[in-house]
Amino acid sequence: MERLPADFDWDDGNRRKCEKHGVSIGEIETFLRGTPYVAPDHEHSLGEQRFLAVGRTAAGRPLFVVFVLRARDERFYIRPISARYMHRKEIQNYEKKSADI
Repeated sequence: MERLPADFDWDDGNRRKCEKHGVSIGEIETFLRGTPYVAPDHEHSLGEQRFLAVGRTAAGRPLFVVFVLRARDERFYIRPISARYMHRKEIQNYEKKSADI
């Protein structure tokens, strides 16, 4: 049986880092609860496995989120590391790959 994350793990550090790009906490949580494309981020996974999530928000804006999964008290939590809206070239690449799938 697959164990889904229980909730989100926020503190002042990751909250500020995500919001500095104009993405709200609610928008990030809604996005990650949806169906973004998720892949491991092997390049930046030093101490723990990081993941990249890309897709569109409920409002249709292309979003890029980096997060980790953390276990605590026998539960899993999503800890967003960074979030920002995608740049034009990233959007083009995302749309091309989405069309190929």
